[in-house]
Amino acid sequence: MARILIADDDAHIARVMSMWLNRHGHETVCAADGKDALELVRGGRIELVITDMNMPQLDGLGFIKEVRELTRGTGAGIPILLLTARCDQRALVQSLTPYGVSVYPKPFLPSQLVEEIDRLLGATPAASGAGPATEARAT
Repeated sequence: MARILIADDDAHIARVMSMWLNRHGHETVCAADGKDALELVRGGRIELVITDMNMPQLDGLGFIKEVRELTRGTGAGIPILLLTARCDQRALVQSLTPYGVSVYPKPFLPSQLVEEIDRLLGATPAASGAGPATEARAT
């Protein structure tokens, strides 16, 4: 279905996400830090990004800004799903509004994460209030 980049320095979380997404027909590529993830985006063919907030080399926010800068003006608005365990998610969502990012809490249920990814990719109709992700969209 889609080629999905998983950017997370926690190898266990990346492995679990990759396994679940592969089971549901998606191809996954993984990066353990923001710099490596950015190189994969530059390489092309990434249809959705899942990123952690806290990573070495380049954190999630810096990575998101770089991805948006790369795709600005091209019309290639890659959906980005930010996973975070931060307790200040409301403030985080507000700070990410200009970048059009969905924020998803950790810990997560893999089956619900797959549903959210399918929704972001347009594979399933969006159900209002159905998932735990919070949209940070520019108005």
